[in-house]
Amino acid sequence: MKDCFDLTGKVAVITGASSGLGVEFSKALAFRGADIAILARRSDKLESVAEQVRLFGNKVFTVVCDVTKEEDIDLAVKKVIEEFGKIDILVNNAGTCDVVATADLTKERWNQVMDVNLEAVVFMTKHVVPHMIKQEYGRIINISSMYGLRASITGIIPAYWASKGAIPQLTRGWAWEFAPYNITCNTIAPGFFPSELMNDESDEFKGVVKSIIPLGRVGKIEEIDGLITLLSSDSASYITGQTIAIDGGKTAI
Repeated sequence: MKDCFDLTGKVAVITGASSGLGVEFSKALAFRGADIAILARRSDKLESVAEQVRLFGNKVFTVVCDVTKEEDIDLAVKKVIEEFGKIDILVNNAGTCDVVATADLTKERWNQVMDVNLEAVVFMTKHVVPHMIKQEYGRIINISSMYGLRASITGIIPAYWASKGAIPQLTRGWAWEFAPYNITCNTIAPGFFPSELMNDESDEFKGVVKSIIPLGRVGKIEEIDGLITLLSSDSASYITGQTIAIDGGKTAI
């Protein structure tokens, strides 16, 4: 029987790969055999991640890229194509958050979040998808949030709500648009996982987690591995347009 989770020979591009879930996504796909291109703004962080990912024996290519700048995205994609010749998997993971009451929100602060969380997803996909269309194969995986599906009670984050809430609808549209080219598009909506954006270890926060998450805890970073592997693999060749929450049950209630 064929191992449908085997990613040997595939090339994956992961944005926001210098920390948190981006690091784990890179490791998970490399473990299954994919060659990895990791993109982020911080070159020193990228090199550290690359060293970790190379332990799986795969090729790892680092590209310094500010995903809020389309010229950076264009150049980064060209570099990956030059290095690997193709892109099979795109993980739109780069993200940011800003806690601010709506009455205090400025255009600048709104744009800072929207540029990273939404516009970068659009323009990264814009530059990658022509290569997927050409080869008639692709896996696009967007990273939203459980707070793109539900309101939060842990902070007032209007730009985050809006940007992450737009991702599932964009995913549904792209699933239809790209289906004729054998390209699937799905979204992962994580809950609380250790990251630079979610690093509160206070007793107060732990109490909140126990009260709002049915499983009563923050996710373990490795618990994201199975879903990213599935959606990147041929096992998910008939899954498209879906948003899957991995949040300890938060969006179930």
